Amino acid sequence: MSDSFAYNTQQAKIQGLSVQVGELFANLYKKHGEDSEDSLRALEAYKSLRRLLPRENKWDGESRHIGATAAHKATQGAM
Repeated sequence: MSDSFAYNTQQAKIQGLSVQVGELFANLYKKHGEDSEDSLRALEAYKSLRRLLPRENKWDGESRHIGATAAHKATQGAM
């Protein structure tokens, strides 16, 4: 339960930032393409933020970081 955003405001803030940076990446990618330095930097920032969050199923080899669905949708311009 400690991995829930309801109990950890720091993780909730990181999740919010990762969604925002994911949206920024999507916009830069659409505007400048995949080889743009800005797009690549935004993608690296997004990945770094996501790595700060714990995984949903710590013992599962295929586990994803909490909040992965919302963060992924942001990178696809789906939010």
